[in-house]
Amino acid sequence: MGRNDEGPGVRDEVTEQPRWQRLGDVVHGRRRAAGLTLAQLAEQAQLSQSFLSQLENGRTNASLRSLQRISDALGATATELLAAADTATASVVVRATDDSRLEQAEAHDGSVRALVHGARDLRALEFTGGTTRGDREFTHDNDELIYVVTGAVTVATPASETTLATGDTYYCVAGTRHRWWAHTDDTVTLVLAVADGLAVRRAPKAR
Repeated sequence: MGRNDEGPGVRDEVTEQPRWQRLGDVVHGRRRAAGLTLAQLAEQAQLSQSFLSQLENGRTNASLRSLQRISDALGATATELLAAADTATASVVVRATDDSRLEQAEAHDGSVRALVHGARDLRALEFTGGTTRGDREFTHDNDELIYVVTGAVTVATPASETTLATGDTYYCVAGTRHRWWAHTDDTVTLVLAVADGLAVRRAPKAR
């Protein structure tokens, strides 16, 4: 099976390096804890071994698409790995200028920005663009809220396909297989959910 290489992708800004070094440390630690060699992780994530080596050593960044492949192979989630690499866990404010944006591999994949610092109970992500996101299917343990800040998106499940416009909200129940994608590159979408690994208490069903 072929590999999907990210390429060098090294950014020139000095402020980027500590963030990617921390993310590389997290991936390295999770890989070692899972008992995987670099070659085994590369095979399972369908990424090149050289790219993973550069990532673990803090010499390159990773798109969300690649980070999702890595997290799948490690039995984690991309947001979980990003939260573990975020050292500003005590901060309750995320500034617009904070380094929390993760570019995608391809231009039309857009970007995603974390709206909380560290491993919080609430997961909040702001997506810009993402017209090609529809090729990946998601299933979450907890309910998820998809809100269109501006533009339009389509949410597809095995049972339906729904188009959302600016100001519309889609409530995705836990366990529902779904895909979603933006209609334009400047579409902004907010995704909110209880963080991965946390259980939501539900009222018992009436008999």
